[in-house]
Amino acid sequence: MSEPTPENPPQTATPETQVSSTEPLKDVQSQTSESSKEAQVTQTTSSQPATPQPTTTESKPERTYAPLKPWPYPSADQVDLVFQDSSSVITIGRVIGVVAVGALISLWQTNPIFQQTIKEAFAILNTPAGLILFGLNLLLVGFLIYKKIFSKVPVYLVDFACFEPPADMFVPNERFIKLMRAAGFFDEELCQFQEKLLTRTGLGQETSFPLGILSSPPKLNMEFARQEFDQVSKGAIDDLFAKTGVKPKDIGILIVNCSLFNPTPSMCARIINLYKMRSDIQSYNLSGMGCSASVIAVHLARDLLQIYPNTYALIFSTENITQNWYTGKEKNMVVSNTLFRVGGAAILLSNKKSVVKKSKFELVDTYRTHLGAQDDAYQSVYQLEDSEGKKGVRLTQDLMRIAEKGLTLNLTYLSTIVLPYDEQLKYVISFLKRKFNPSSALYQPDFKKGIQHFCIHAGGRAIIDGLEKSLQLEERHVAPSRATLYRYGNTSSSSIWYELRYIERSGTLKAGDIVWQIALGSGFKCNSGVWRSLKTVKNRKANN
Repeated sequence: MSEPTPENPPQTATPETQVSSTEPLKDVQSQTSESSKEAQVTQTTSSQPATPQPTTTESKPERTYAPLKPWPYPSADQVDLVFQDSSSVITIGRVIGVVAVGALISLWQTNPIFQQTIKEAFAILNTPAGLILFGLNLLLVGFLIYKKIFSKVPVYLVDFACFEPPADMFVPNERFIKLMRAAGFFDEELCQFQEKLLTRTGLGQETSFPLGILSSPPKLNMEFARQEFDQVSKGAIDDLFAKTGVKPKDIGILIVNCSLFNPTPSMCARIINLYKMRSDIQSYNLSGMGCSASVIAVHLARDLLQIYPNTYALIFSTENITQNWYTGKEKNMVVSNTLFRVGGAAILLSNKKSVVKKSKFELVDTYRTHLGAQDDAYQSVYQLEDSEGKKGVRLTQDLMRIAEKGLTLNLTYLSTIVLPYDEQLKYVISFLKRKFNPSSALYQPDFKKGIQHFCIHAGGRAIIDGLEKSLQLEERHVAPSRATLYRYGNTSSSSIWYELRYIERSGTLKAGDIVWQIALGSGFKCNSGVWRSLKTVKNRKANN
């Protein structure tokens, strides 16, 4: 079934003629101290009458020196640390300022032409027109300085790629039921419960399981979990490098997010090893962040790209389910077996000016809402062991209520970024009316007027239906989420990228369109990423 829609070598060279010594350094130091003592004795006896000294033909011993050590060039990391230290920057600025003032004073004292030029300039400033012109120039310089210091460096989404599972990993309902019963983990009641859930999840017949779960008996161990990660990561990253022409050595920042699988060495280290990336790469491994972690990774990459200029940031988002297939008997923990499937996405971001023309999107903003201070939100998606010691993830019945609360708080900020001014004004007016009349209805802004495309985390049919209703969306707005859930299942943090690919392939994406990625995850977190399309994309099914 087709888819719906980069080391400085130490300076080892020494001078060709270098003084060498066969004596230890401490002998040289003792000779130096003895010479100083002889000088002191000579000074104390200089006041006495000089007596003739007998001549001798013996020559003084030649003074020797310790070998000179070679001075190595500073490494790239050491240079970065110097220029990143704010105190060093301030010191350099003071030195430049003192030198500049000294040069101006010197010119004033020695150059009559410079004196005359300054006097004429001050004479012009004494006129009203000169003062106005000076003020305008001062404002312009101040604005340019403010923009240079406080404005954020633009971050571009060059391209992204999603893992495509092969057909032998597909798990239609019939195969799922056979695997579940053959595994021998579940009694008849739990088997029937999972069969019933399958018909309500919204998953289709081509979602995928990893090879560890598909084995008979299932091999839910570290070895097969690593195999799952290698297969998914290489599938997505190889595709991304092939599409963009970027080489692994070009990557300056690497961020990997996976919630439930955290081996040692880390998954970042594994990707660096697979692609032989550079030794000075800035790598970050995000774990336990749930299904909203990909937006967190984008948020982190954006902040890092403000510091490290002219580089690429590679993000890999996935969830590893080999060791997290629940084998116990708790119904509220077995739900995840019927929802989560294999998936992953590789995302390439950059702050290079040279990539603007070939980039697909520009990052407008990200916003993160965290409800972890509330106990019910903290425990709504919770990993634990059941009474028999079987590890799994428990989903509580309050999950949708908590998700709606997190979304409301997130939208309060997001509305100031994406909504047109008339929609914001309508909301403010209704808010003020409600202050005086509590019975009056609060205006709900129409987010469809500021956002053209929605990527709602495909966490399940209930989540998609709930957001469709609360945001008053049309069927076309949630089609990417429904199609992704049906074709790939809940792939956790990577689902919003499968949805973005669906939007591209649908042929409805135009230059200037705003795309909103909304993701919900354990903690409880609601995270948003807002992108502006840089291109009008026609049907890209053939080359994406």
